[in-house]
Amino acid sequence: MQNSLFLSAAFSEKTERPPVWMMRQAGRFMPEYWEIKNKYSFLEMCKTPEIAADVTMLPVDLLGIDAAILFSDILVTAEAMGGELSFTQGVGPRFANPVRNQSHVDALLTDVDDRLQYVADAIKVIQQRLNGSIPLIGFAGAPFTVMSYLVEGGSSKDFKLTKLLIHNHPELAHQLLAKIAKVTIDYLNLQIAAGVNAVQLFDSWALALSWDDYTEFSHNYNKEIISKLNRKDIPVISFCKGSSVFAPLMADAQPDVISVDWNADLLDIKKKLPAGIAVQGNLDPHILYADKKVIKERIHRLFERMRGENGFIFNLGHGIMPDIPFDNVKYAIEVVKEYRY
Repeated sequence: MQNSLFLSAAFSEKTERPPVWMMRQAGRFMPEYWEIKNKYSFLEMCKTPEIAADVTMLPVDLLGIDAAILFSDILVTAEAMGGELSFTQGVGPRFANPVRNQSHVDALLTDVDDRLQYVADAIKVIQQRLNGSIPLIGFAGAPFTVMSYLVEGGSSKDFKLTKLLIHNHPELAHQLLAKIAKVTIDYLNLQIAAGVNAVQLFDSWALALSWDDYTEFSHNYNKEIISKLNRKDIPVISFCKGSSVFAPLMADAQPDVISVDWNADLLDIKKKLPAGIAVQGNLDPHILYADKKVIKERIHRLFERMRGENGFIFNLGHGIMPDIPFDNVKYAIEVVKEYRY
């Protein structure tokens, strides 16, 4: 992979402009996505390498972004471990067998690479199609976030059951997190071996935790995962909702990039991080609903704030919402690509 703006920025090298990709860039805001989605279930899309490649390539072909991200889901690891996973329109992911006690934790598998081989197969198909044009980002869900889905049995607004587990039964929570961490290390290394050019660790629900609980039940496992990746020439991006608060701890895990939500001043975060850690973000995705002149002004405002800083990847503070107009997303990427420092 030569002359990649994304990889250069991820390794804190100077770039002529910020590279751009967007979380959930191959998703429900695209009519072309729905043409595929209406033919297959979500898990069929994830588990069929050619279809996963088709969806991964949509933003490459239609938006011209600077990095592709593998089409998959953070919960495939939990399913491989034995979670009975389903996705229902309007409801989201559900586990029919939530993890609530010692026997449930004991039943979870940890040697599951063979069950995730379809992801490696998809990566190989995608890289054939990309043909070295732009990098491919692989990813996994962080242990706390994956645990929360397993314990709650799906999405949650208050994470009550998860918090009861970590507070009343911390030893059991640590057993569960350790199992997920082991699977996550193997899974990300599987992706690296299959050919991804970068990886991102998604801790989507870390913001539910207090500082002490984040340290004990999230950060320590993320740090272990990052330390055990085969990361030579492979930048590691760490993302969580709450990165504006937890960034100093996230830096302690020594990722190459910290992806920052929209609640913080990005330059302020960057200045507080150790040298050599890049930042990614942090436009509020709701800006993409606004008029195009507003979109351009907000992107330029962020870029002027970051002028002179090496190690900056433009992204959203979280994922694209499904009803954001496609034309607005395309326009935002054009604004980024036309910009020069």
